[in-house]
Amino acid sequence: MGTESKKMGVVGLTILVAVNMMGSGIIMLPASLAHTGTISVLSWLVTALGAMCIAYAFAKCGRFCKNDGGMSAYSQEAHGKSSYFIASYSYYICLVISCVAIAVSAVGYLAPFLPWVKSTPLHTFFAVVVILALTMVANFKGPKITERISSVTIWGIIIPVVGLSIIGWFWFDSQIFVDAWNPQHLSNGGAVSSGISLTLWAFLGIESAGANSGAVENPEKNVPLACLFGTAFAAIVYIASTSVIQGIVPNAELMQSNAPFGLVFTMMFSPFVGKFITLLAVIACIGSLLGWQFTNAQVSKSAADSELFPKIFAKVTKDDAPIMGMLIMLILELLLASMTISPDLLNQFNALLNLAVFINMVPYVLAMTGLQVMLRKNRVSNREFRISSIISTLGVIYSIYGVYACGSDAVFGGSIIVLFGYIFYGFLAGRDTQRMMTGKM
Repeated sequence: MGTESKKMGVVGLTILVAVNMMGSGIIMLPASLAHTGTISVLSWLVTALGAMCIAYAFAKCGRFCKNDGGMSAYSQEAHGKSSYFIASYSYYICLVISCVAIAVSAVGYLAPFLPWVKSTPLHTFFAVVVILALTMVANFKGPKITERISSVTIWGIIIPVVGLSIIGWFWFDSQIFVDAWNPQHLSNGGAVSSGISLTLWAFLGIESAGANSGAVENPEKNVPLACLFGTAFAAIVYIASTSVIQGIVPNAELMQSNAPFGLVFTMMFSPFVGKFITLLAVIACIGSLLGWQFTNAQVSKSAADSELFPKIFAKVTKDDAPIMGMLIMLILELLLASMTISPDLLNQFNALLNLAVFINMVPYVLAMTGLQVMLRKNRVSNREFRISSIISTLGVIYSIYGVYACGSDAVFGGSIIVLFGYIFYGFLAGRDTQRMMTGKM
């Protein structure tokens, strides 16, 4: 009884899920969505429903799959060992891209303090390199330090985003919002699609929603509920905060901003408040980078422990930090940053965002299509099988729609990256076959 009372209820887990989801992904989106216009509120609604289906499916996967590896383990249930590798590989690449995008966001918010960082593409690249390197080195002391820093820095985005969602309506001008409805004069369907990859970016990380089932009361019921409620809460905050900004800052000005949340607080209060909010956003980006870089190092370590990544990724220090894996990841990040240099920070951010969203949909689809196998193995009731199958299928369909919305450049480039993964797996499969033939396996 004493042990059970220490476990989280549905309210506590809902808050945890929402906070985990609300990383730095939102802070550049108002400027990106300004190109779509305020019609992007419809994109948010579609994404919110799709994200809730995905969250529910992952909560169920986490309940029934007891193997380590997260999405990779879920996908293996239906698609076999090669799927475990491709899911791990594509998720790893997605996080590399995401880290560079977050670093670009941080540079955008640093510009009011250090104007030189966006004076030339080379200066921007140098600033991105410094941020990536510093946050990577900070991870060298292991998970405890990373966890402590991230638990504080997350408030750097929660405070301005949630705060704006509540108090921003006092400054909201409906005419500014209406005037920005569809600046590109696209069809309704085309406008909604143009905002889908942007809004989906804000929900990346949803796959971790069901990872805390062991610390929850009645996890069979409460974990899926908390995933749905937490995702819905995050969606409400996202929709409210971006809508408020679009009703305060004229669209033409918002499109040009490298720090939209700093800009809106400047217009609401004063330049000092705007700079304070901008500083909070920089802190949030740094904390988010710390967390995602360490997460990605653990993804590669887990794959290496399963002999699906090279052994070098599995080596850890006395502080339990896979430093060699981190350094390899930093090299990939710097290479990607150099390949995506752009005179416009927002263009660079959007290119990275679309590529990351497309590649992340690969493990999403592979993982969710493994749920029906898990449901059958665990002999759930026909009712639970039907409900879970329908919701997970809707999540898969939405993920495929997310791929379409990323655009041809992202799909083309991302497909090539994913196909290279099969080359790597071919060598691993050949190694395993040789072991079997020589009796070493």
